[in-house]
Amino acid sequence: MTKIRTRIAPSPTGDPHVGTAYIALFNTVFAKSQGGEFILRIEDTDQARSTPESEQAILDSLKWLGLNWDEGPDVGGPHGPYRQSDRKEIYQQYTQQLIDNDHAFHCFCSAERLDEVREQQRANGEDIGYDGHCMSLTAEEVQQRLAAGEQSVVRMKVPEEGTCVIKDVLRGDVEIDWKQIDMQVLMKSDGLPTYHLASVVDDHLMEISHILRGEEWISSTPKQIALYQYFGWEPPVYVHLPLLRNADKSKLSKRKNPTSVTYYRELGILPEALVNFLGMMGWTMPNGEEIFTLEDMTQAFDVNRISLGGPVFDLEKLSWLNGKYLREMHTPEQLLQRLVDWKFNKEFATQLMPLAQTRAETLGDIAGLLSFFFQGNPPITAESFAGVKLEEDDLKRALQLVLWKLETQRHWEKDNIFADIKAVADHTGIKFRDLNAPIFIAITGSTASVSVMDAMAILGPDMTRGRLRHALTVLGGIGKKKLKSLEKDFRSMAEFLD
Repeated sequence: MTKIRTRIAPSPTGDPHVGTAYIALFNTVFAKSQGGEFILRIEDTDQARSTPESEQAILDSLKWLGLNWDEGPDVGGPHGPYRQSDRKEIYQQYTQQLIDNDHAFHCFCSAERLDEVREQQRANGEDIGYDGHCMSLTAEEVQQRLAAGEQSVVRMKVPEEGTCVIKDVLRGDVEIDWKQIDMQVLMKSDGLPTYHLASVVDDHLMEISHILRGEEWISSTPKQIALYQYFGWEPPVYVHLPLLRNADKSKLSKRKNPTSVTYYRELGILPEALVNFLGMMGWTMPNGEEIFTLEDMTQAFDVNRISLGGPVFDLEKLSWLNGKYLREMHTPEQLLQRLVDWKFNKEFATQLMPLAQTRAETLGDIAGLLSFFFQGNPPITAESFAGVKLEEDDLKRALQLVLWKLETQRHWEKDNIFADIKAVADHTGIKFRDLNAPIFIAITGSTASVSVMDAMAILGPDMTRGRLRHALTVLGGIGKKKLKSLEKDFRSMAEFLD
């Protein structure tokens, strides 16, 4: 019998997402329930956006939740390396094999030509995709163009007729017409693979038996099945899990809910409560019990009990569950220790004392000055911003641009935060002090407190961004049409700064 081996393969390009934790949880419990192994692999082929800080945050968040892996970049294993950026030669070898067997080809098309093709396809009401322009080049022509230094990518060939059948444990046979599948780029011009090639090669070489992932990958699965067929490999068993949803059933997004695991950790959510909550997303214990541990879930897990209905990431439910853990699973002494481990400790307090010391006149003042460090979102309303010297539209525009700018910041330090906000002030023509005032309120909940730049540096990126999103919400939010306009505004600012 084949040994059960599952994997999680996050991309280190942002904050550690609760969706990553959700997928990691189900991969963990499925593997462990079958006596198998769980592997962590880092998909960092997007070198422009991947950062060591993001990778470390992902590893830390999964460890905090107790989702430990048997093999990975930090623990090693017999199938390494476990970072795709370290496996470049492996992918190049298999890419050449596909070319040699006439399953892939060099494409020299420029971005401009590809844009023109897509525009023409849209105008004609055709399916959008590569038109096969370079597929008929002879081997001699290809070699001549490569020798001349022309840049190229490598694309896969796909069947022109028929249907791809995806065998999914939860959904049965899913059929997708091959005509809907584009000739995917497998190897980029920088010599690094795209997701589809790298994941297939890695999953095969790492002996992954089952792939549990989000249902958004169903439409691209035929590309991977084609690659398995081209290589002559047996594909893994697919289990496409339902996506986490907002209350309105839209895909979970940070615009409507905080999505970073680190945010919930800083908020004071217990790891066992968050694991319990994620385990309830589309799955139930056989006895219907709502309170269960990771070990309970592993022992009782049956993949066929997963429901395909869109699980709602309900913050009220998470808070209720966390409250149950605080009240019913802890003695007062244990609860005190959880507080100490969270933020009531010397290491964290030491960062705060210099801020309070410059403003406090009594010891009693310190608690009031620093209380916002121990909150979720400050208790602010639209009236909290009444004294700000900005019109409502300008205020929301400025806060949104600051939020987006801070979302691109991967080196979270006071000077970098200041520079980001200053960039928005310069772009909008708002005086720095006038822009700083609403940020101060959003972060501290007050018009007077300790240094907001220092506060943001200490609170960290997730809590800072979460509070800015909350401020925008209490101000009434920004409509979709206006948001699209602001996105263009932000891109123009980013291009200017670049």
